[in-house]
Amino acid sequence: LTLITAQGFAQTSTSEDIAILDRASKAFVNVVKEAKPAVVHIKVEKTTTSSYQGGQIPEDLFNHPFFEQFFGPQFRQRQPEPREFKQRGQGSGFIISKDGYILTNNHVVEGADSIKVTLSDNRDFDAKLIGTDPQTDVALIKIEDPKNLPVLPLGDSAGLEVGEWVIAIGNPFGLSQTVTVGVVSATGRSSVGINEYENFIQTDAAINPGNSGGPLINGRGEVV
Repeated sequence: LTLITAQGFAQTSTSEDIAILDRASKAFVNVVKEAKPAVVHIKVEKTTTSSYQGGQIPEDLFNHPFFEQFFGPQFRQRQPEPREFKQRGQGSGFIISKDGYILTNNHVVEGADSIKVTLSDNRDFDAKLIGTDPQTDVALIKIEDPKNLPVLPLGDSAGLEVGEWVIAIGNPFGLSQTVTVGVVSATGRSSVGINEYENFIQTDAAINPGNSGGPLINGRGEVV
């Protein structure tokens, strides 16, 4: 193993250097081992009403003057009746109490007719929505009759420092229990245009669709 010093010269690493790297790596491994069992996969199903299905023309186009000019006013009468269809989505969450309370994002469960939760040990539960806060995009759901639930402790996000290592765990693209690592790039980010209330932690740990609702964890294994 070769290291590049601040002076730009290459030098062969010592056994002490390798030991430091090994300890750092093992520290991440240990945090992940403790945290992963408490991260869940959430699947939702909701009913949506739309007249645009199966390649049909979007509703707003039927009212466009262009079409009436060429096809006459009777064109509006061809507008299809709205139809209901099932929309499925997924995200992540994490268990915060032994009695089955789970934190996730509001946009993951908003408007859901049914919420299914899969634990890391592949146990499946129906979940009910307890409460939401759309302004901060946070939601609380609960599973019933749980046994032997792992729990993730909550940390203090106000104590985060730029440059601090963090770990994200979730289910991006449906790939369960995916771990990514990065640093805190910035704190207190606002004016992003996502929520009404914004005080975001910026990180370079990879976050992809399906990670929503999953925890960002500090080096002590606490959700920040």
